[in-house]
Amino acid sequence: MIDYQRIFHSGVRVPDLDKAMSDLGPALGVIWARPREDEQPVWTPTAGSTTSGLRFTYSVEGPQHIELLEGAAGSVWHAGPVPGLHHVGVWVDDIVAETARLIDAGWELVAAQRSPSEGFGVFTYLAPPSGLIVELVDAAVEPHFAAWWSAAGGDAA
Repeated sequence: MIDYQRIFHSGVRVPDLDKAMSDLGPALGVIWARPREDEQPVWTPTAGSTTSGLRFTYSVEGPQHIELLEGAAGSVWHAGPVPGLHHVGVWVDDIVAETARLIDAGWELVAAQRSPSEGFGVFTYLAPPSGLIVELVDAAVEPHFAAWWSAAGGDAA
């Protein structure tokens, strides 16, 4: 069972990360961690394993963080014609077990860092029939994120 108290972010797809940071930061009174840019490994049921360009950041303030995502065209993170709230992220202790439990409950596996045969990696995106995507994130990486956020605009070691 997902522990609702472990939801730690709302993921928002944006067409321009720098503009979104500029628009939202002052309005919401948040400071952004230094943006990161990666060729993010991602697996989807339709495309299989690939990589996709991704620029992203989080608000430093918590315990509820805002994640802004500027994804490459065609990726799960691409804002396309419908930017805005994409998912909520929750820490879990066992990605494989929690993902399997939700799939057994009728949820759809939308994407993961790695393929199911590789144990999914550190995140999965799942959607119930009602729609909202939930990102399960391996709690083992929480210290990495905490260090990034506490750097208040710097990079974690």
